[in-house]
Amino acid sequence: MNKINPAKLLNSKWTAVKPTNKEKHFLVTDIEFDEQGVVLNCEIEAVMSKRIIPINWQELTDPLRWIQGWK
Repeated sequence: MNKINPAKLLNSKWTAVKPTNKEKHFLVTDIEFDEQGVVLNCEIEAVMSKRIIPINWQELTDPLRWIQGWK
């Protein structure tokens, strides 16, 4: 399981384990917190196509779907 600090999530790089539409590398481009510091919204952007995808940030902890960094 990938450990993630939500405060350091912005601009982090991720690699999809099973790429779709030739989109393998992603960058966290937007993250929104509430007053208590809880993540409300998170968006990742595919590097190749520039497509923006809303995501539950906790999905990034799943090693069967995501690898931290660009591999």
